[in-house]
Amino acid sequence: MPNLDVVALITAKPGSEVIVEEALQRLVVASRGDRGCISYDLYASESVPGTFVTIEAWGSPEDLDTHMASPHIADFITTAGDHFEGFPVIHTLRSLGS
Repeated sequence: MPNLDVVALITAKPGSEVIVEEALQRLVVASRGDRGCISYDLYASESVPGTFVTIEAWGSPEDLDTHMASPHIADFITTAGDHFEGFPVIHTLRSLGS
């Protein structure tokens, strides 16, 4: 079975960028230790300030489900959730290439 690729877009409220970024950095470190995590990388948009992107690869949909139910996801939402501009947008991806 191929990896499950995921992109998440998180936008911080103006003035909350540092809080969201620091919470995301902690989330990335914890998530890389999750079962089935192949890669988990964090980026800040250069074109849209306050927008953060995670690019992830998981071994299976079940691994992603376990990650989403993990204590570090709950901690991330508790710490940074009030600082989001809207809800995070999570895309699971289907390759169209070879």
